[in-house]
Amino acid sequence: MRVATWNVNSIRSRVGRVVDWAMREDVDVLAMQEIKCTEAQFPFEAFSEAGYEVELHGLSQWNGVAIASRLPMTDVSIGFPSAPGFGKPLDDGTLPQEARAIGATVEGVRLWSLYVPNGRELDNPHYSYKLEWLANLATETRAWLTAQPDLPLALMGDFNIAPFDHDVWDIAAFAGKTHVSQPERDAFAALEAAGLTDALRSRGVEGYTYWDYQQLRFPRNEGMRIDFILGSRAFDALVTDARIIREERKGDAPSDHVPVVVDLALDVEDDDDRPMFL
Repeated sequence: MRVATWNVNSIRSRVGRVVDWAMREDVDVLAMQEIKCTEAQFPFEAFSEAGYEVELHGLSQWNGVAIASRLPMTDVSIGFPSAPGFGKPLDDGTLPQEARAIGATVEGVRLWSLYVPNGRELDNPHYSYKLEWLANLATETRAWLTAQPDLPLALMGDFNIAPFDHDVWDIAAFAGKTHVSQPERDAFAALEAAGLTDALRSRGVEGYTYWDYQQLRFPRNEGMRIDFILGSRAFDALVTDARIIREERKGDAPSDHVPVVVDLALDVEDDDDRPMFL
């Protein structure tokens, strides 16, 4: 089973490119972030014609996460229970939930598509929100794996954290900024301490996953590694290959992120009704 994650930076703008890539690369399950649309606006038809079912969590033109699968999805979860909210309090005093997490089980593997808050600036309330969001996610992860130690579980998506200095093109350029601060890196480490392993780094796969559109960042390879697949022990044992698809940052109207892919040693039945593309 081939599983991938990709911050698509607006699925309506890039649906053709995303679906074409998923079919060309024979992807079974694709976690997407920053879909930037509601359910009513999502281009389901293009995915359906390609043989994919889609589950999503999208509230507005911002954020949004989805999972597209050509294998059956079960136990779909919108958000995780302890996820904090952000913004202007609602009438009941609670903070509104952003569309940042969706989970589903495919062939016994529990997969989450996550879009971690950006943080904005170190003194911005969004930064505190980011750290709380990550801390609560780590608590949830520990609980999931305590209840099911042998669960193949993966947290996939845009974590908006570069865990090591070499995960950015020039650490000096990030002095006093988010994504590289120690509290953020500690929060990322807490996820690993909860029982998760970076499926790519543990296999020696290095490289950036994001290049800003500004200032010729991609041609100069001034990128960041902020997109990850973090898997439980049982998930990691299934991984047979892992890679970053750098080529997808090229061409017409690319996302500023590229796909991250893992292959799992799971035998799945071929669907004879799956559309054929030449």
